[in-house]
Amino acid sequence: MFGISDYGAFCAAILLFLALPGPGTFALLTSTAKGGFRGGAAATLGVILGDQALLWLAVAGVAALLAAHPAWLHGVQYLGAAYLGWIGLRLLLAKPGGASPIRITSGHYLRQALLITLLNPKAIVFYMAFFPLFINPATHRGLPTFVAMAATIAAITAVYCLLLCAFAQAVSAQVKAHQGLARALERLAGIFLIGFGIRLGTQ
Repeated sequence: MFGISDYGAFCAAILLFLALPGPGTFALLTSTAKGGFRGGAAATLGVILGDQALLWLAVAGVAALLAAHPAWLHGVQYLGAAYLGWIGLRLLLAKPGGASPIRITSGHYLRQALLITLLNPKAIVFYMAFFPLFINPATHRGLPTFVAMAATIAAITAVYCLLLCAFAQAVSAQVKAHQGLARALERLAGIFLIGFGIRLGTQ
């Protein structure tokens, strides 16, 4: 679909990464706690804008690679698959606890969420590893394929983050009350990421 290899897996992977706790998640929850749903919605827009900026930087790199050395894309795909597996292994071995380093002040939710996303050192690496996994050099359509991928990520991110903001207080309360469940879900996400890496690296 749209020149994307395994569109269903692409959407599932986006949801999986959104569900993993990170700077963007903490920014959304903190913004919602301080500014209500409007604050969370503003932070959601900031996260989306930051993601799109990093995403198109990654697209520029992938597009240049496709144009110059199409065969090299397979090497990038293997590296990306290995990166997904490494993230999954870190989730499996991570120690519970640890406070969020995210600091959000009232009234600047969009700008702060945007900066948090842009300054996340792992984000650009993630996008460079993620995109090539779902691009088939033989069937991709160039810009239309990249636009479809970007639009899909933006749409899924908007829906997920707004739902998270709407239920932020309930989610926060559940996580605090059930730390064991939260840890189990984190490990399950790690297993899925390792599985994604193996599948995408061997197909």
